[in-house]
Amino acid sequence: MINKSVKNYFVSGIGTDVGKTIVSAVLVEALQADYWKPIQAGDLTNSDSDKVFQMISNIQSKFHENTFALQTPVSPHYAAELDGIDIKLDSLKKPATANHLIIEGAGGLMVPLNKEDLVVDLIEQLPCELILVMNNYLGSINHSLMSVEVLKDRDVSIKGVIFCGDIYAPGEDFILNYTKLKFLGRVPQMENITKEEIYKIAKQFKYLAND
Repeated sequence: MINKSVKNYFVSGIGTDVGKTIVSAVLVEALQADYWKPIQAGDLTNSDSDKVFQMISNIQSKFHENTFALQTPVSPHYAAELDGIDIKLDSLKKPATANHLIIEGAGGLMVPLNKEDLVVDLIEQLPCELILVMNNYLGSINHSLMSVEVLKDRDVSIKGVIFCGDIYAPGEDFILNYTKLKFLGRVPQMENITKEEIYKIAKQFKYLAND
């Protein structure tokens, strides 16, 4: 059962490098929420937790440790194998907090965590709503629709869609009309990602604390 007064949003994307970390930073700032990246694969000296921390301005947000911090920047199931670790789904428990929580996934929905479980399996077991990040590139409509089909097939609670990057109306309009998902907002392309820019963009998403 999802507690409606405290928001737990799982941020996933239609693929890798579509803007999940920037969107996560914007949402953390907007809600002054805590942040948790369950699995970090590679870049341990400049992790996604580090990046989000560097992008936000508020002092309320708490950053929870990765459950698994893996050495190699590859798919989690293989990174864990290289580290001699077995990622078990039941070991990925939401951290205890009375605050809103932004959970950032690894890659897309069908990324393997071990030999049997995928990121979407993790989403299913957590008390959260899914925010799907989409970007515009050749093939993104296909990737978006397939991602939504997977989520609907699993009966995952989808809060809505955030587009990251420049507007591409032909693709975005089709996706929203076809899927009937709610458009939550846009995180525009930024030449320089600064705390000030994240703060300004975050204002449009403050409503998600009460929506």
